[in-house]
Amino acid sequence: MSKFALASRYASMYGAVFLTVGIYLPFWPVWLSARGFSAGQIGLLLAVGTWIKVLSTPAIAQIADRSGRAKAVLVACALVSFLLFTGFTTAETFLAVLAFQALVSLFHPALIPLTETQTMAAATAGRLDYGRVRLWGSIGFILGTLGAGWLLTGRDPDLILPLILGTLALNVLAAVIFPGAARTGTPGPSRGLWVLFANRRFLLFLGAASMIGASHAVYYGFSALHWRAAGLSAATVGWLWAVGVIAEVILFAFSGRIVARLGPFGLLALAGVGGVVRWLILGGTTALPALVAAQLLHAATFGAAHLGAMYFLARNAPPGLAASAQALYSAVAGGMVIGLAMLASGWLYANLGGGAFYVMAALSALGGLLTLALIQLEKPAARP
Repeated sequence: MSKFALASRYASMYGAVFLTVGIYLPFWPVWLSARGFSAGQIGLLLAVGTWIKVLSTPAIAQIADRSGRAKAVLVACALVSFLLFTGFTTAETFLAVLAFQALVSLFHPALIPLTETQTMAAATAGRLDYGRVRLWGSIGFILGTLGAGWLLTGRDPDLILPLILGTLALNVLAAVIFPGAARTGTPGPSRGLWVLFANRRFLLFLGAASMIGASHAVYYGFSALHWRAAGLSAATVGWLWAVGVIAEVILFAFSGRIVARLGPFGLLALAGVGGVVRWLILGGTTALPALVAAQLLHAATFGAAHLGAMYFLARNAPPGLAASAQALYSAVAGGMVIGLAMLASGWLYANLGGGAFYVMAALSALGGLLTLALIQLEKPAARP
């Protein structure tokens, strides 16, 4: 198989998964709000999904690591996610929606770390350029966000659910054509995850990445509602989300040079600083020019943080635990910690409105400080 054909099959998985995410992240809270749920209930529903994957994603990754059948696990997770999401078509009460939110969250969050592990393995082997494959995920996100924003303008929010179901079907097709996954190392011992927990560098990295990631909680959960309340249309909200991801795409397109220049720690530090600036802007105004400027900083707060995390994991995961390290990062940084932040975001937004973004700025600052501590920890090891 040619490099182009191989990269295309990896890219299609990113594109399909993030097409779903591009609709889900900004507009799922809108669908939930249209069902009559309060800000606190929406915060809880969003938080439940992130908490569930704290346990489910590492467990699924361990199966992939030990069996060496990562593609089969990927296909199964995509298919089950689609089938479970159809349950929302009949769920009417809060408890019913909560139940399906929990069930879907057992499987769908595992798609990204499983994809990342195999893509980074191929990139490390020189078979593809990670950034240029990953950017198709960002492009898929843009298409989902813009497309949904355009379709929803003047239409009922009920349309959000069938849109998500359609993209989940594409997730299944992309998983089927995903390249057969090779093992990323020999299977680790049963205590493998404890090896990661006992690693001070890994824990400090998790802390820094978690704070930077959690600082997006109010943005993910309530920016669409906040901007709509300020008089912006659904299409404008979609464009604002797209602006952020376009900036991210540009970063990924030139990621090879950027990673070589800054390294994982420099990228995380950039994300922390960028987050402080971005959330202060969003907390202070809903003026469109300022929002566009803040959205351009998504390249730093998400893009740089993501690259820093992926390259840290690729260079530091123990043999045989590549998928597990990815999943643990996803579960802790993208699950447990941001889940708590999501839960708090409902209360923060209900009581502070746009001022909730100031709390997110504080989280970004903490992430930056933890990154500085990690850099200091690395210095002795770098000396001859």
